[in-house]
Amino acid sequence: MIEAERLLLFLVLLVGVTIIISILLKAGLERIGIPPLVGYLLLGVTLGLLNSQVYFLSPSVREVYAFLAELGIISLLFRVGLESNFEGLIRQLPHASFILLGNLSCSGILGFWAASKILQLELIPSLFISIALMATSVGISVSVWREAEALNTDNGELLIDIAEMDDIAAIALMSLFFAMIPVLNGDVEASIMPVFLRTLSPFLLKVIIFSTFCLILFRYLEQPMTRWFEKLEPAPDPMLMVAGTAFIIAALAGLIGFSVAVGAFFAGLAFSRDPDAVNFDASFGTLYDFFVPFFFIYIGLQLEIKSVDASLYLVIVLLTVAVLGKVIGTGLPAVLTTDKASALLLSISMIPRAEIAMVIMARGRQLGDWAVSPQTFTSMIIVSAITCTVAPLLLRPLLQKTIN
Repeated sequence: MIEAERLLLFLVLLVGVTIIISILLKAGLERIGIPPLVGYLLLGVTLGLLNSQVYFLSPSVREVYAFLAELGIISLLFRVGLESNFEGLIRQLPHASFILLGNLSCSGILGFWAASKILQLELIPSLFISIALMATSVGISVSVWREAEALNTDNGELLIDIAEMDDIAAIALMSLFFAMIPVLNGDVEASIMPVFLRTLSPFLLKVIIFSTFCLILFRYLEQPMTRWFEKLEPAPDPMLMVAGTAFIIAALAGLIGFSVAVGAFFAGLAFSRDPDAVNFDASFGTLYDFFVPFFFIYIGLQLEIKSVDASLYLVIVLLTVAVLGKVIGTGLPAVLTTDKASALLLSISMIPRAEIAMVIMARGRQLGDWAVSPQTFTSMIIVSAITCTVAPLLLRPLLQKTIN
């Protein structure tokens, strides 16, 4: 058997085992109320530890995992956009914007201050941390509210509005920041304001061009194309067409200077205006469950266990500001518009950081140590895992107490 064929068979075996273990982890962790992404991260770490004992993750194998992880990012952000109700968010903006502004500004400012002043990090790593800490993982808390049958209450609807707008704002900031990175080009001593001003105009031009392209595509072509495909083939093939379109748009976004994550989010947001496309979401769930675990597994693979001890202080500081940023930033404005119990529920619900925070940190790690060091990357991933695990445990008794 030639070496290339042996490698291919090994890859098929490894991917198959990874898929099965991911499904078992998801089923087991959901039963005990822990988000599956925690298990996926641990699976990636475990593969890395095994590789340090018995080398099997060759560069070729890692490339395959990186490719599957990229498809996982696209699936993840497409789902975020698909589940967003942009028109509804615009209507809710006056009601939720006050809380949103406090939530984002407090998390971002506190994160940047802690990274630059307490941890003494350079400008670029501090900005990566600041933007990563702004984004809330809406899916983590929403699942707990849905489980408690509290999602259709006034507080539940307000939570969804704030969390979704939180994600959109964080993605917009992420896009602008990623556009600034090539201009900075590793110059950690650069002043941020001149770079920001120099980047803003071409960035906005790209946004206008890409948004116009998406608007034309989905206003005039998406519905006829979807209807035609529905007639051509039964479900789930129409959703495969939608997913394929999302992959194409994500790739185009990457080619013009955005990230594939931003392109996927735009695609999901555009399809969310079509009720029939949203109904395809159940069919998309299979693709989602196939690809998304690889994103978190690949992040776990990139964790350097030897840096965990050195990262302990960073974890403590970043976890503290991650919690305080959302509790203070959401809680104080919420107290002025709701009661104290509701403000506390909303604050704790905003604590989890997952997909968007990890996309941001993974992008920084790809750029190198000047952007995100192994210690910083490891610390933020641990912080994300802790917030996603602890917040649901705190929410469940509080929700039960409030409902009863």
